[in-house]
Amino acid sequence: MKCLVLLSGGIDSTTCLALGVKKYGPSELLAVTAYYGQKHAKELQAARNVAAYYGVAHREIDVSQAFTLSDCPLLAGRKGAIAHTSYSDQLAAKGGAGTLDTYVPFRNGLFLSFAAALAVSVHASCIYYGAHADDAAGRAYPDCTPEFEQAMATAIYEGSGKTCRLEAPLLQWNKAQVVRQGLQLQAPYHLTWSCYEGREKPCGLCGTCRDRAAAFAANGVPDPAL
Repeated sequence: MKCLVLLSGGIDSTTCLALGVKKYGPSELLAVTAYYGQKHAKELQAARNVAAYYGVAHREIDVSQAFTLSDCPLLAGRKGAIAHTSYSDQLAAKGGAGTLDTYVPFRNGLFLSFAAALAVSVHASCIYYGAHADDAAGRAYPDCTPEFEQAMATAIYEGSGKTCRLEAPLLQWNKAQVVRQGLQLQAPYHLTWSCYEGREKPCGLCGTCRDRAAAFAANGVPDPAL
């Protein structure tokens, strides 16, 4: 096994998996999907479908206990509503910068630590995760920033005995650029799920639905999942 890919079942992680397949081949990849108590647990099935499409090994982990004290509205059973406005509007309401309500506390840090343990166990030399520039903008999601990625990369490299590296291949791209790359790689976007609301169909109103729609529109193609 050469590369472990964090696979949520959404656009970004599916693009990461497509990049990994191109570079290493499906037999050298391990896709890992986390259940963390999210309302949109439907993304777990999307991840299974994407992994099956590529024929890569796939494991699911449960880290939901880490977030039992969080009131993030992304989590099942929480009373708060998920904002039905764009990320840019949400940031503007915070004066242009600030953590969004849908930030799950240190989620990517936990995912990456878990992934590092798995990667070392299967002798994978790298980990891919799908942070991109739009999520880092204004520190909306602080565990998607270049500073966070660099710190975790150092920790994983040192903590793995210098055997495993963290890579965030989408880090310098915005969502439209991520989709452009994925379209070039013929990523199976028709199998993906992005909506934060735990419903049968995408709401089309939450920040991630709006972000996704804008990215496909910027590339002049319809969203194949709709």
